[in-house]
Amino acid sequence: MPPPKPAPELTVVSPASLRAALRRDCIAARVALPAAEHQRLSGQIETHLAALLARQTPQILGFCWPYRAEFDCRPLVRQLLAAKPTLRACLPVVIGPGQPLVFRAWTADSPMQTDRHGIPYPASGASLIPDVLLIPVNAFDAQGYRLGYGSGYFDRTLAALHPRPLAIGIGFELGKVASIQPAAHDIPLDAVITEAGVHVCSPRMAE
Repeated sequence: MPPPKPAPELTVVSPASLRAALRRDCIAARVALPAAEHQRLSGQIETHLAALLARQTPQILGFCWPYRAEFDCRPLVRQLLAAKPTLRACLPVVIGPGQPLVFRAWTADSPMQTDRHGIPYPASGASLIPDVLLIPVNAFDAQGYRLGYGSGYFDRTLAALHPRPLAIGIGFELGKVASIQPAAHDIPLDAVITEAGVHVCSPRMAE
């Protein structure tokens, strides 16, 4: 009688590995969107975002330069700046690894430099603290946790800012997952906007 076969070993996948796989797959799916489809979905996101910002009426609006086929906030931000002269906009600047981001005033005429990732940021301008911050998401879940690019810049920044800005994630429905397997340092967003609408994740949205 042959000896019994050994039981197969169970492969344990760490949360970090799951997060890395989610990040990779969601970025690849977004980058693979046909141009016409990306434009159509972006138009729907912009409609929802414009309506939300009309309700929230920010005084200082933080946003991010688009990277790797992310939603492009710039056209809407330009419109808002032209329509409301008292509104100020700002972009994040990376100071160094492990440091919170700082935010520098931006207009359509701002001279720009690029960081080591090739992402533009204002070469000069006043340091501002946004009261509403638009944050790109590669993946997100119903609790408002997001996957960025793994460096933790926005979590450190949200933890350091007092008062904390209203944090609005911007992404596509293809990035919606059951759970991003959040780590202890992750800070959930107050809402996420996709082409499907506004996913409210925090009672702060009602403030």
